[in-house]
Amino acid sequence: MAGQSKIHRWDDIEHEELGPATARRVVHTDRMTIAHIYLKQGGIVPRHHHENEQVSYVMEGRLRFYFDDHEEEVSAGEMMQIPSHKPHKVEALEDSVALDLFQPVREDWLRGDDAYLRNPSASS
Repeated sequence: MAGQSKIHRWDDIEHEELGPATARRVVHTDRMTIAHIYLKQGGIVPRHHHENEQVSYVMEGRLRFYFDDHEEEVSAGEMMQIPSHKPHKVEALEDSVALDLFQPVREDWLRGDDAYLRNPSASS
């Protein structure tokens, strides 16, 4: 039997401060993680990778995604698709909000094993 239907309201979800320029709100479903990521201009999501396929929809602002072999600038209204296990880093070129979709669920976030977001010096 499938899980129960449920309504989530962003305003009811904890606004988690990860650092001086980064925050998030997160919903974990049975098979996905969905997050609002808030980055102030100059904010960085350090280089990392994960098993999850990711789609980042930039709702406001502009982000630069850095990959090993290239970089891409993504503006409001555009999406970046990132395959599983692909190392990447993100820089906010201006105050930005992104809707990030991950499949499967971000187990590392559930465990609190996300030091790359909370402590950039811990990332590789």
